[in-house]
Amino acid sequence: MSGVWIFDKKGVARLVSNPTRESFEHREPPSPGTATAPGARPKVLVYLPTNHVIRSYTELEYRLNELGWTRYYNSNQPNLIQFHKSDNSAHLISLPKHFSNFRSIHMYDIVVKNRSFFEVRDPMAR
Repeated sequence: MSGVWIFDKKGVARLVSNPTRESFEHREPPSPGTATAPGARPKVLVYLPTNHVIRSYTELEYRLNELGWTRYYNSNQPNLIQFHKSDNSAHLISLPKHFSNFRSIHMYDIVVKNRSFFEVRDPMAR
């Protein structure tokens, strides 16, 4: 029994054996041509204190600076933008250099390291 369990709004679960194909068959992608899997919904990163969607690295860097993160310049990783909490900490956030390559995996990394300040949401959710 392999696949993904999907829970609806009433809490009823159902097993989906091929979620990408099924989601593609039942729903159109929100914006054709995006770099997500067919039928997958892109996510957004929300800064919870203001309920504001982060739409650029400038906004994200401002919020991370407020929380004590500083930009870490690593010449060995020119394709990444990195932030660290302090010189004595092992916490590091690594992001692709271009915001167009910013994906949900990067968003979840930020959320895990700043649980009460960020959240990943479906852009269609209300």
